Amino acid sequence: MNPTTPSSATAGHSLRPCVLLVDDDADLLKLLSMRLSASGYRVITAASAESALDRLDVERPQVVVSDVRLPAQDGLALFDAIRRRHPSLPVILLTAHGTIPDAVEATTRGVFAYLTKPYEAKALLDKVEQAVALGGRVESVDRQDDAWRAEIVSRSHRMDDLLREARMVAQSDASVLLLGDSGTGKELLARAIHRASARVKKPFVAVNCGAIPEALLESELFGHVKGAFTDAVAHHKGLFQAADGGTLFLDEIGDMPLPLQVKLLRVLQERAVRPVGSSQSVEVDVRIISATHRDLEEAMRVGQFREDLYYRLHVVTLHLPTLAERREDIPLLANHFLLQLARKYQRRIAGFSPEAMKALTSVSWPGNVRQLYNVVEQVCALSPTPLIPLSLVQRALRIPSVEVLSFAEAKQRFERQYLVSLLRMTDGQVADAARLAQRNRTEFYRLLQKHDLTPGLFKNDGHDVADPEP
Repeated sequence: MNPTTPSSATAGHSLRPCVLLVDDDADLLKLLSMRLSASGYRVITAASAESALDRLDVERPQVVVSDVRLPAQDGLALFDAIRRRHPSLPVILLTAHGTIPDAVEATTRGVFAYLTKPYEAKALLDKVEQAVALGGRVESVDRQDDAWRAEIVSRSHRMDDLLREARMVAQSDASVLLLGDSGTGKELLARAIHRASARVKKPFVAVNCGAIPEALLESELFGHVKGAFTDAVAHHKGLFQAADGGTLFLDEIGDMPLPLQVKLLRVLQERAVRPVGSSQSVEVDVRIISATHRDLEEAMRVGQFREDLYYRLHVVTLHLPTLAERREDIPLLANHFLLQLARKYQRRIAGFSPEAMKALTSVSWPGNVRQLYNVVEQVCALSPTPLIPLSLVQRALRIPSVEVLSFAEAKQRFERQYLVSLLRMTDGQVADAARLAQRNRTEFYRLLQKHDLTPGLFKNDGHDVADPEP
């Protein structure tokens, strides 16, 4: 039997492909669950589109099978919501009211399959098997074949979807454009795509187009011959030639100067580079992965980026989520970085205190994964104890240290400080302090006793009086 199918009942719960069934008919839901379970699938169920989306927030199936007629949102609306959140997740729609136009519309919008009731059980099982094969082997989902993406630490469903797409595109030679904020890990993803490709045994070369001065960037990319300019004392192979047969990663492509964009476009069209100062072109075989945090469509609109180059570079576009959008990865990443850095600094660090970890997971992380790494590095280097305290994390995050009190504790602390202030203002005269507080003397004395305050300590005898201890 095909290895992508659930052929072995002994494969274990975690290795069984998971199917999410969505139907408001409880009897049909039970029948379909039994059929799929008997065929070796693990089945989770939902009775509405809303509950199906809730299930997808906590568990990632390999395929969704949904009835079209659902309460509130129908199956097509559910498909649209899944497509936005999990673009690579196959969806099969079932309906008792199917028409040819409905099927055409569904498949045009990207639905994997559309079956009209009554349908043969074998037809559904065949479609589920095909969808599971398309979505990738379940072993890949369960991290058993993860050498290619070993640098990317994640348990996020959004990252799962992204990595599935990355692995599929890695099998082709299509140019890839990686979009995402600074610090989201675009170079790590580019390296992962290279490792998953047929070019894995050839070089991976990365260059930051915004970090090299414009006058040097052309020579760095395309090379130069001896005597091409004042400092050209020898022939120099550029990065295109260095990456020949492999992958060239052009980071921050949106910062590339316009004149160089023209020359890059020519290289991509002709698959050859001409070193600076040379009259001869050199053929190169390079797969291009580019990345930027800029809005290239806006850059094209204002004339800062060439439209023809844009369409050459973004044959496939992958968008990396921010760290705030994959918040469930923060504890995993923080502990992963801490383990690495504790070895680097030879520190005996056991982990983060619960309060420190809570602080890490609650902030917005504008610098994304790179900022998290820097924060973990700082607390690892400075922690005086094996368990990293909240105060050190707050310092690294530049968050003022705030003591969290219960309402009763905060009220009692305020009340005591208020009484101390009144006694200071009145030099310990209880009658005057009670009048300012608009309380009678008897009630005021009770308050002083409650907080163990002695009025005589506040009488001004010409010496400063420290705050009495609480």
